[in-house]
Amino acid sequence: MGLKSDKWIRERSLKEKMIEPFCDDQVGQGVVSYGLSSYGYDIRVSDEFKIFTNLNSTVVDPKNFKSENVIDYVGQECIIPPNSFALARTVEYFRMPPNVLAICLGKSTYARCGIIVNVTPFEPDFEGHITIEISNTTPLPAKIYANEGIAQVLFLEGDESCETTYRDKKGKYQSQKGITLPRILK
Repeated sequence: MGLKSDKWIRERSLKEKMIEPFCDDQVGQGVVSYGLSSYGYDIRVSDEFKIFTNLNSTVVDPKNFKSENVIDYVGQECIIPPNSFALARTVEYFRMPPNVLAICLGKSTYARCGIIVNVTPFEPDFEGHITIEISNTTPLPAKIYANEGIAQVLFLEGDESCETTYRDKKGKYQSQKGITLPRILK
């Protein structure tokens, strides 16, 4: 298994639509950078957010997440309350090859401000927008800029294909569009 380079990412994205839309350059002047980098791809956060609220004073339950726990927001800037979080999605839509796993890490520009990004691995044969959790660990409001970089994706290609891909498992988040709240299969 090896880390894949910009050349590999470009070829897969242009030929197989692995990342769509695909930005072939690293854009970084006046924005939080995004696009193709040496050994990864810096994804952008869209202008759609679901901001966590304590308005209903309810318990956050991953097995029974209530949509009333979040407020929908669309805008070029999103303010996340102190010690809170928001869900967002990538601008990019991903189509992972069946022998590739991707790992996503937050960008240092946000991390240095106490803003932590969490995304689970993109499993082999996953397809969809990526739902992103953005945590504001500070006691102050935090600003997130839509359509700019939020995290970097690293691609690892296996020496052989896995026995069961995300598509084979009929993964519960397969082909997700927009921001997807927690789900439990029943």
